[in-house]
Amino acid sequence: MKNINQFTDDEGKELVKMARMAVTEYIKNDSKINDPEFNLKFNFESGVFVTINKKKSLRGCIGYPLPFKKLSDGLIDAAISAATEDPRFNPLDVDELDQIVFEITVLTLPVKINVKDSNEYLSMIKIGRDGLIAENAYTSGLLLPQVPIEQGWNVKEFLEHTCKKAGLDKESWKDKTTKISRFEGIIFKEESPGGKIVRESTNDFL
Repeated sequence: MKNINQFTDDEGKELVKMARMAVTEYIKNDSKINDPEFNLKFNFESGVFVTINKKKSLRGCIGYPLPFKKLSDGLIDAAISAATEDPRFNPLDVDELDQIVFEITVLTLPVKINVKDSNEYLSMIKIGRDGLIAENAYTSGLLLPQVPIEQGWNVKEFLEHTCKKAGLDKESWKDKTTKISRFEGIIFKEESPGGKIVRESTNDFL
């Protein structure tokens, strides 16, 4: 697994461009793109999420929090799924391709936050650095590091919304049966549909 801080801007641009190409190929031709050079370059395990936005509103977001897929495969699969399988939205239409922007988040390995008292979470989690996973024996939910920044949440609100994403009561983060894990991410995204691709590390918000 590659350290996220080792990703270059050019590599980030390749990831975002491939996400767009993969979705375009799938929607237009109902086929999965295969690029041997891309596969070889990103032939290492990594967690990754693909977010699709339309006019600054979410249009789809799917990913893999754990590095059980090669980044090349995970990126393409997540991009296609974000465009066509996010249960919150209808599948993307070909006419929308020039209206959407792609955002790629490459993740570190999630690590459980060990606390003796749930209030310790409030000082151990940092907005702008950490993404969160809330889970118990039956369900789990994840929110990316950029989400609380975009929503203007504090740490307590971030914990509550992560629990709700898992289908749990918002106060479940206080329950000892709920496991809270954190991870970090590095973001590459289009500034406009098919436009300039920029790097946005969440650490910039600290």
